[in-house]
Amino acid sequence: MSSSYESWRSAATNRRPTHPTDNPKIPGPIYADLDPAPRPKPVIQLLAFGFIIFLGLLQFLPASHFRDPSDPYRKWVPFNSDASSYSTSKDGGNPTLFRANDEEEGMVHVVSWMDCLDLKVLAVLANSTLSSSRYPDLVHFHFFTPQGDKDKVSFYKLKVLFPHSNLELHGQEEVKEMIRTATSEAEYDSLKFEEIAPFVIPRVHQSLRKFIYVSASLILKGRVEELAGIDLSTHAVAAAEDCSKRLNSYVNSDVLGAIQRSTSKPWASVTPYVKDTCMPELSLLLIDARKLDKEFLEAVLWWSKVLNWSDRSSKENPAITLALYNRYLKLSNSWLVKEPASLEIIEKSTVVHYDGPKIVCSEFGNDTIPGPSHGNLWINYLPSMSNQILGS
Repeated sequence: MSSSYESWRSAATNRRPTHPTDNPKIPGPIYADLDPAPRPKPVIQLLAFGFIIFLGLLQFLPASHFRDPSDPYRKWVPFNSDASSYSTSKDGGNPTLFRANDEEEGMVHVVSWMDCLDLKVLAVLANSTLSSSRYPDLVHFHFFTPQGDKDKVSFYKLKVLFPHSNLELHGQEEVKEMIRTATSEAEYDSLKFEEIAPFVIPRVHQSLRKFIYVSASLILKGRVEELAGIDLSTHAVAAAEDCSKRLNSYVNSDVLGAIQRSTSKPWASVTPYVKDTCMPELSLLLIDARKLDKEFLEAVLWWSKVLNWSDRSSKENPAITLALYNRYLKLSNSWLVKEPASLEIIEKSTVVHYDGPKIVCSEFGNDTIPGPSHGNLWINYLPSMSNQILGS
């Protein structure tokens, strides 16, 4: 019995906790709970640094898009020619955005023809167009002048007046040559190039697919974006109608009926011509060259020939009207060209005739003579410093 007790006591003594001694223990190495982060490879660091530099350099690129503050959807509109194109239009007074065709790339191309170079007239046309436009950076002028791009002095003068504009001078010889090869000498001399040129220009300059043709002797007060945004549907041409000029004032209706009954030309109307139909205003046109009949020039020349219009050069040639008969979209009356006869007409009109002095061609070739001035509206659109740059 005592032996058992002693065995238990010995075992209990062995289980007693030992008291710490005064000698401190030597601490062992300390290990961190987390492993240190791995160091990236030098190549990765170099690529990351280069990417940051690349993003910084992107800040110096010019803006490629903008947003119209009046657009409730705040859509991005591209400036450059590589993006989908948009321009502005108005519907009931509310500005909207329309998608232009991909070829036009958002630019509004304005084409004009001038038989005798007059830089002041061109300056008024350009300044009135740009000052009325909501997006002047998207307006591109194509001025067809006798010397075209060979006249560097005239080009630089216009660029000084409009340094940020898209502006080109084109020669006329290629267009005239195409007309010359399709006509006789008498027909060629009787044509007014300012009227026929807009339908031939896209055949020479095929990059001009959709454009606004404007007579140089106009002052544009309306937004060209609104005009360029009109849907032509199946039509190739859009023009306002001038009902102060009627077809029967230029062509005898009986003669016109006899011509219609005796011809099978595709450009002749299959329905009787309305003798008192209004004449289209040819000094302001919207043209989609891709839809323009390839035989349009032939049609105009044919009508001029059958009407024997070479002997009647004093009157307006109705050949273009007959070639366009029932084949053009009628623009609203707001785009009809008006004479700036009164302040009320000027304020209400979208486009008016130029009323200042201009140079007209003389009968002696390249010499020019100044014409009279009929008003002072043009002065409001003449850029400052014009007299010093263009000459008085």
